[in-house]
Amino acid sequence: MSCNKKSSLFGNKVVVILVFLLCLVHSSESLRPLFACNPANGLTRTLRFCRVNVPIHVRVQDLIGRLTLQEKIRLLVNNAAAVPRLGIGGYEWWSEALHGVSDVGPGAKFGGAFPGATSFPQVITTAASFNQSLWEEIGRVVSDEARAMYNGGVAGLTYWSPNVNILRDPRWGRGQETPGEDPVVAGKYAASYVRGLQGTGAGNRLKVAACCKHYTAYDLDNWNGVDRFHFNAKVSKQDLEDTYNVPFKSCVYEGKVASVMCSYNQVNGKPTCADENLLKNTIRGQWRLNGYIVSDCDSVDVFFNQQHYTRTPEEAAAASIKAGLDLDCGPFLAIFTEGAVKKGLLTEYDINLALANTITVQMRLGMFDGNLGPYGNLGPRDVCTLAHRHLALDAAHQGIVLLKNSGRSLPLSPRRHRTVAVIGPNSDVTETMIGNYAGKACTYTTPLQGISRYARTLHQAGCAGVACRGHQGFGAAEAAAREADATVLVMGLDQSIEAETRDRTGLLLPGYQQELVTRVAQASKGPVILVLMSGGPIDVTFAKNNPRVAAIIWAGYPGQAGGAAIANIIFGAVNPGGKLPMTWYPQDYVAKVPMTTMAMRAYGNYPGRTYRFYKGPVVFPFGFGLSYTTFTHSLAQSPLAQLSVSSYKLNSAIFNSSSNSIKVSHANCGTLPKMPLHVEVSNTGDFDGTHTVFVFAEPPKNGIKGLGVNKQLIAFEKVHVSAGAKQTVQVDVDACKHLGVADEYGRWRIPMGEHKLHIGDIKHTILVQPQL
Repeated sequence: MSCNKKSSLFGNKVVVILVFLLCLVHSSESLRPLFACNPANGLTRTLRFCRVNVPIHVRVQDLIGRLTLQEKIRLLVNNAAAVPRLGIGGYEWWSEALHGVSDVGPGAKFGGAFPGATSFPQVITTAASFNQSLWEEIGRVVSDEARAMYNGGVAGLTYWSPNVNILRDPRWGRGQETPGEDPVVAGKYAASYVRGLQGTGAGNRLKVAACCKHYTAYDLDNWNGVDRFHFNAKVSKQDLEDTYNVPFKSCVYEGKVASVMCSYNQVNGKPTCADENLLKNTIRGQWRLNGYIVSDCDSVDVFFNQQHYTRTPEEAAAASIKAGLDLDCGPFLAIFTEGAVKKGLLTEYDINLALANTITVQMRLGMFDGNLGPYGNLGPRDVCTLAHRHLALDAAHQGIVLLKNSGRSLPLSPRRHRTVAVIGPNSDVTETMIGNYAGKACTYTTPLQGISRYARTLHQAGCAGVACRGHQGFGAAEAAAREADATVLVMGLDQSIEAETRDRTGLLLPGYQQELVTRVAQASKGPVILVLMSGGPIDVTFAKNNPRVAAIIWAGYPGQAGGAAIANIIFGAVNPGGKLPMTWYPQDYVAKVPMTTMAMRAYGNYPGRTYRFYKGPVVFPFGFGLSYTTFTHSLAQSPLAQLSVSSYKLNSAIFNSSSNSIKVSHANCGTLPKMPLHVEVSNTGDFDGTHTVFVFAEPPKNGIKGLGVNKQLIAFEKVHVSAGAKQTVQVDVDACKHLGVADEYGRWRIPMGEHKLHIGDIKHTILVQPQL
C-alpha cells in the first residue's frame, strides 16, 4: 500500500472518529431513536398519520386503517410490538412516577448518564402539607426528569401514577402511596399532581401522560387470608358516590388525566376491568375521559384464572375490551384477543375503539411528530438539579407533623443541646425514607447525618431493624441517653411491615420498639423526642401519655432529604406546619372493624371509618398538627346566614318532604349566590409559620337515609403568617358543590335546615330553605 493511500486511510479514520465523538456528545443529551415518523425514513415520512398539521383524530384513524388485525392485537398490551413496515417502534407503556421517576415498572431504567432521580417524600407525607401548589410543582419537576430520561432513551412517557385510593383502613400496606382518608383532599391532590405531570401544553398536548389508579374501592392487599386478587368489595351506591369514586372523578374532571387504571378486585361481584358500568358508562361516558383505560398488571388474567369470572380466556378478553378496557398490562389480550374475534365474541371495530384511545394519547405526547418536540432539550443536567433537591427538602419540611410538644421542649438549641443521642432502627436509614414505588435517589441525608450538622451525636440503633425482636442493644442505647443533653428516638415502620401485598394486623409499634422508647426515655437526662417513620398511623398512646417523652414527630417517609428536614425542625431552623391526612386510631379499633367490610358509615356495633363517620376515641384526629407558634381564627366579615334554594319546579320528585331535601340535579345551582368566607388568621406567637385553614361542613340531621356524616371537609388553604401578623383567606362556599350529600341511591341532595361550618374553633350556621 502506498504512503498516499495510507495517509488517506488515516485521514478517513480521523474523520470517522471525530464524527463518532460528536455523536457521543450529542447522545449525552439524547440517545432516543425517534419512535415513529422519522423524517429520514422515506417510506413513512409522507404517510398521513405522520403529518403534524393534520388533526390528531384524523391521523389516528389513518394509522389504524393501515394496521392488520394481528398488528392491532400486539398493540393492546403494555409492551406494545413494533410495526417496522410503518416505521413504528416498540413501546413500553408501564412506567411509574408516584413521587419521583421510578424503576419499579420496566419502562424506566437507571444507570449511565441517569444514575438516579429526585426522590420526593412518599405521597402520604406530601399530602400532610395540604399545599396544592406544592403538589403541582412536584409533578412539574418529576415530568421534567421523566422527559429528560425519555430523551436519553431510558424511560417512557406514560406514567401510571398517582394512586388516589382512599385510606379507608389504617392497616392497609399501600396507604402510604395515597393522599389519605379524605376524598376531597385525595381529589385535589390528584388534580394538582396530574396537572404538574401533564403540563398545560396548547392544543391538548401532553408533557407526560399520568394515570389515576386503582379504580375503584381498592384498599386491601393481603389481610387475614383474603388477598386483592380474590376480594369482592361489597360497596353501597352511597359510599361509592361520596367516597370511593370522588378522587377519580376529580382526577378526570379537574386534572384532565390521560388515563385511569382499573383494579384487581371485584366490586359487587364484577371485576372492575370487566365492568361496563364502571368503565364505559362512568369514566368515559359520565366523566368524559380524554385518554385510555388500562388494567392493573395481569388483572384480566386474574379475573379469568383466579376469580373464574368467565368460562374461557377468549370470553375474558372480549368482556374486558367491550367493557371499555383499552390496554392490558400483561400478555393476556395479546394471546387471546384474536381467538375472541374468530369466535364472534368481539369485532375488529371493538379493537379499533381501544386503539384509538391509546394512539391518541401517544400522538398528544408528540410520539408521531418525527422529532423530540418542545422538551427535546432536556437531558441529564436537568435531573437531580440543585433546585429539585431543594424542593424535595422543602416538601419534607412541609409534610412533617408535630404531634406533641410538652412544655415547648422543641425546638432544641444547638447551644444548650450540644450532645444528642440518636437512637432507633430508623435513625440512620436511607431507602426506608423513600417508601415504595421509588426509584434511585440522587442522594440521601439520614436522620443521624442531619442531626450531626447541629450537634455531636451518640448513635445506637437499639434494635436490629424495625422488627425489633430482641433487647440486646437496649443497654447501650440507655447509656447514650444518660450521657447526652437530648435524645432523639427514630422509630416506626418500613416496607417489611407495610407494603404492597402486605397489610398490617395491628397498629402498635413492632416488636420491642415500645419498650425501647420507654426505657430510653426513663434513662435520658435531657428531653426525649420520638420521631416516627411510617405510612399508616401508629397507636403511640403510651408515648403521648408518658411525661418523659417531651415531643412526638411524624415524618411519614420523608424522601431523600428526610434526615435534613427532621433535624431542621428539631433544631428550629424550620417551623413545622404539617397536618395529619388520616385519623390515628387506638389499637382496639381494628378488633371491631374487619378490613373486608367496606362500609364507611357506622351501624350497630360497627364504629364507621375515617373522621367523617367514626365517632369513637382517637390517638390523634385527622387534620391535627402543632406548630412552634400559635394561630387564631376570626371571620373578617359577616358571612351569609340564610340561603333559599329553588328548583326548576317543586313537586314530590324534586322536593322530597320525607328527607327534607332537593336533588342537586334539580336545583337552580347557577342562580345561587356564592357564599364567601373571609377567615382572618392571626399568628399570636413568636415564630413565623404556615397554617392550614380547614373548612368543614356539618349537614343537618334530617330524613336522608343512612347519612351518618359527622362533618366533611369542603375546602382547605395553606397560608404563611409572620409572627405577630395577620393574613386573610377567602373560601367561597357553593351550596350545590359543598353542602350536598349523597343519599342511599348515590344521588346528591341538598338537605334543608341548619348547615354548620367549622373553621378551627369557629362555627357558622347557614339556614338553607326551599324557595316555594
